Parts: sequence; structure tokens; C-alpha cells
Amino acid sequence: MKPTSASPGSRALAASLREVRVARGEGLRELARMVRILPQLLSAWEKGQRVPGPEDVARLLGALRVDDATYDRMMRLARHARDDNWLDSNPSDLPPALSGIVEYERTATRITMWSLAILPGILQTPDYARDVLSNVEIGLEQADAMLVARLDRQRILVKPEPVRLTAFLGEMAIREQIGSVDIMSDQIDHLIEMAGLRNVSLRIVPRNIGYHPGLVGPFVVYEFGTLPAIVHLESSHATAFLNDADVVRGYRRQAQVLAGKALSEDDTRALLREVAR
Repeated sequence: MKPTSASPGSRALAASLREVRVARGEGLRELARMVRILPQLLSAWEKGQRVPGPEDVARLLGALRVDDATYDRMMRLARHARDDNWLDSNPSDLPPALSGIVEYERTATRITMWSLAILPGILQTPDYARDVLSNVEIGLEQADAMLVARLDRQRILVKPEPVRLTAFLGEMAIREQIGSVDIMSDQIDHLIEMAGLRNVSLRIVPRNIGYHPGLVGPFVVYEFGTLPAIVHLESSHATAFLNDADVVRGYRRQAQVLAGKALSEDDTRALLREVAR
């Protein structure tokens, strides 16, 4: 039987529990004592080895005295932690989906992504990311928190054992001006730098090549050593994480189609240098 810890929501819940405890300045043993459970059990919850029920999560959050927004988003996550697929459709506060993304990126061995018109967060410069987030219908405090998290996530590309990233980008994403001319120029320079990393494969899919499955929308496939892969789909008002085997295979096929239509890595770098001039 597939372990419940393999589900997208349970992995995000584990990361969120750890984040909230640390943010509140409580040690693992102290929190376990406060809610009268063994430290080993709390540790297993935070590592995703076991999945706490909503009642358990509520007790932890009560002991930590979190604010209402944190309580609500964590309880939404707890109620769906065992679901094979996870949909987060409440963007009114810092979404639990962000904790999921951070955890998937941290533990993935390979990430394959496609973005048609907006550069993915993991490749954005601070100014580019700030301009994108400033045009999203969220509060200033949430935008600042998301910006910090987005930039911090980029460390996975340069850590001692970095994740292998394959990023397919629509040509529109490098030609559409986001922010000022200087912001976009710095962003293109950053892409050129990222394309030079040994663990990063950056490939542009040209415009005007006819229909291809990438026109339907962006996607990310997270691959892990032993746990099932997860597909991440995102729109302006909802985020979905899917680990159904047929769905994962379908998006892997889409990536193969994009690979057949994309410029080579060398031609991509040449195009980026041309756009940068």
C-alpha cells in the first residue's frame, strides 16, 4: 500500500508544521511536552514519516498560539493531507501551497518545468519578481513574504548537491517586457548566467511554430528518489498538485514534445545574448 506520506498535501503539511514551530521559537521537545505527545511522534510528523489528523494539528497550533490566518491555512492543509491530489484555491493569505512548493523543490532530484509567458519564480531576479507580485491581487505584507520565499528557493540551484533543472520557456517570456527596460535587461543577463550552470538546462520554445501542448498552460514536474513524482499546475486563483501516475505520464510526454520543438541549449544562449543587446 502506498504510504500516506507520499501524498502532495502530507509532504507540505510536514514542512509547514516545522516552519510554524521554528517561527514561534519553540523547540521540538518543548512543543511535544505542551501537547502531551512523544517527541519522536512530533518529529515523525515534521519529517512526513507519519501524518497527523486535523485534531492533532489543531492542538499543535493552539499550543503555538498562531494567528487566525495561519490557523485557517494550516487546517485547510490538514483536512486534505491524505488526498492523492491537492487543490489550494484560497489565495487570500500566504497559501499553504507555498510550503508545498518549497518542500518539493528542497527534496526533488529533478525538476522539469514549462512556462509560456512569465518566467518561473526559480529563475526570476528580485526586481522582476517584485514587479510580478506587485500586479497580483494580494496584500503588501503577503507580497513581501512571497518575494522573500521566492528568492530563497533559488538556492536549490547552487547548493552542494543541486537539483537538476530542465526549464522550457516560451519565447514570449524573454521578449515581453516586465518592469522597466533595466529590470528586463538584468533578468536576461541572469538567465544567461543560470544557463551556464551544469545542473541547469534552459531551452527556449520559439514563437509561431503552430500548436503544441504547452499552449494550454504552464506546468512543473517534481521527481524524487523513491517517492512518486508530483505535477504542479497553477493559475491566478488556484494551485493543484497531482501525483496520479497517468497524469504524471501525460505531463512527461508534454515535456518530450516541448523538447522536440525547443531550441538547443547553445542556440538558447545565443538567442538570450541577442535579446540582451
